[in-house]
Amino acid sequence: MTALASRQVVRSTGLDALFAPRGVVVVGASGDPTKLGGAMAVALSAGERPVGLVNARGAAGTRTTVAEAAADVIDAGGVPDLAVLCVPAAACADAAAACAEAGVSALLVCSGGFGESGPEGAEHERRLLEVVRSTGLRLLGPNTSGYFVPGARLRASFVPDAAQVLPGHVAVVAASGGLNHALSFALQRSGEGVALGVGIGAGVDVTAADVLDHLAATAESGHGPVRTEASPGARSVALHLETVPDGPALLYAVHRVSRHLPVVALVVGENDIGGFAASHTGALATSWRTTRALLRQAGAVVVDREDDLLTAASALARGRLRPGDAGVGLVTAQAGPGLLVADALHRAGVSLPELSPTTRERLGELLPPMTYQANPVDTGRPGPQHRDVVAAVAADPAISAVGVYALAEPVVDLPRAIAEADLGGTVAVVGLDGTSGEVDRARAAGHAAGLPVAVGPGALATALTALVHDARAQAALHRDETPTAMLAAAEPAVVPVVEAGPWDEARAKDLLGQLGIATPPRRVCHSRSEAHAALADLAPLGDGGRVVVKVSDAAILHKSDVGGVHVGVRDGAGLDVALDALARLGDQPCLVEAMAAPGVDLVVGARRDPVFGPVVVLGAGGIATEVLADVAIAAADPALLTRAQLLALPDQLRTRALLDGHRGAPAVDREQLADVLAALAALLASNPALEEVEVNPLRATADGLLALDAVIVTTEAHRTTQTREDRA
Repeated sequence: MTALASRQVVRSTGLDALFAPRGVVVVGASGDPTKLGGAMAVALSAGERPVGLVNARGAAGTRTTVAEAAADVIDAGGVPDLAVLCVPAAACADAAAACAEAGVSALLVCSGGFGESGPEGAEHERRLLEVVRSTGLRLLGPNTSGYFVPGARLRASFVPDAAQVLPGHVAVVAASGGLNHALSFALQRSGEGVALGVGIGAGVDVTAADVLDHLAATAESGHGPVRTEASPGARSVALHLETVPDGPALLYAVHRVSRHLPVVALVVGENDIGGFAASHTGALATSWRTTRALLRQAGAVVVDREDDLLTAASALARGRLRPGDAGVGLVTAQAGPGLLVADALHRAGVSLPELSPTTRERLGELLPPMTYQANPVDTGRPGPQHRDVVAAVAADPAISAVGVYALAEPVVDLPRAIAEADLGGTVAVVGLDGTSGEVDRARAAGHAAGLPVAVGPGALATALTALVHDARAQAALHRDETPTAMLAAAEPAVVPVVEAGPWDEARAKDLLGQLGIATPPRRVCHSRSEAHAALADLAPLGDGGRVVVKVSDAAILHKSDVGGVHVGVRDGAGLDVALDALARLGDQPCLVEAMAAPGVDLVVGARRDPVFGPVVVLGAGGIATEVLADVAIAAADPALLTRAQLLALPDQLRTRALLDGHRGAPAVDREQLADVLAALAALLASNPALEEVEVNPLRATADGLLALDAVIVTTEAHRTTQTREDRA
């Protein structure tokens, strides 16, 4: 038994050992602050917990073994929960094993030279992970510049300026250690501060999902490593993602934490380009687009830029609307900037509802007659009446949040005026502009009063949009729906079996029929005479007495791309022209189908995403599907997908107005559309061999939804089938 073991050290569990260590050991410590071991020793020794230093060469102030350094920590009244390894990659596995034996529970490895560096580095990583998994150690890194908890005076970072980051209420969880610092420094400059700043790095063990789960547990328990007297804890999360190793784990973590702390997410990789996809939904559901869509479904607010990430997270840290609240009131002292805010809110789908007669009567008493008093409210200039104007707008029953914008002027102290207004629980966001000194003063005053402060019209719009989008996401999460019941409403009594192998369109449509999805009358024809007979039988059933003639080959998935679709065929002569064209594609059957009436074309599908698992996809359909790239995606995981989400999925489309009967076109029956999506999700869930099912187009006609084309991709077909257009 070692001397350390005889002291009966109790290991910390979860990530407490990482983010709230009772003592720290630095392995590879140095007296040179320019080296990693020296910088870490300086940073950690400035905190409030005992630190043991290890240097194999016995440098001054260090111990030669981990056990000895851990004993020093215990003698100083601490527990060696955390070890920071500042040694080369080749030495990390042995150092980790020594740490585990000494009672350490968590490791931070900042150095590189692991899997990213080639076969030798991959072997170092394998050995390190073997120790981690066999001992139960938790490992943050490698390839990260560390983390910090300013409120607990804990800085496990080799970046010196990290010591200057003030305690605050935003938790930063970034894929990159460098970006963690960059975002945290920006929060520091804005006067916001940081509750927890973490750079995941390689994420071979601890991932963003783990940190989010830890924040959720902290919020649920009401205490924890990011909640101290100096820092009452995280109130929002700024999440930065590059790659996602475990999609379902990330979604569950966001879902859990967002019930307590609003999550704002920035996903890198908009321009990722994968290989050729078998279907349109496969081509559209890129990792970037899918990640963003599913994060929204799990409860996150998704933004496009790092500035928006910080603005939104800062606003949500100081105010959160009730689930479902959506109406925004805008009070501006300058019309031009106010119009920019209003326009940005409109683009983001945030409503500026018209104020009630009672509110407008009150505003008429407060403002000159030439001012605009509907919503936005233009006061002309800030003045002594600003407090009462804001209070009047906040009291309107349609308003859940008020944005107030003005240039800094000596006439009114805007943050003070809003802080003194009787808002009745309505959240207010201060938007202002001025010189740097005036902005800093006003921002500090606003923060002291607990108000979100946004600098510039764009930032004010971003903050208000984040508040509304978060409230909508929470409303969706709080609906008490079980997905089992949701799917059962659309499932047939027995879900059809999908066998591996190639599926042509006719067979795929037969499967849709078993799911209760309508398809046009059709016939597979193996000869010219059969095609002419089909024309005679089916043309009277088609729109305008016409049929569609298509190539029927399971290997040709994109028929239009190779001239395999001929529409509007009325007579034998037209049919012969179509058949001659199809003959040039090879000797295979053709499909003759009654032509559908005009309508709105959609694409719907269900597929197995390689990161997130089963997803359903809805988009603008037809031959321009990929050109429009207008798509909405939802995880088909039973713990996340509800019927309410399926019904609301069309609202995510830019072309959503087309679904509501635009210019006399048939309106899409959303209940029926939700049934179709649910049935496809159920089909995917019940058939392990099924990789993807797609309907494109699914046409909304006056008689309901009609599937005009269908693609089934199974595991075997996905591996072995080469499409004819690829061969060409």
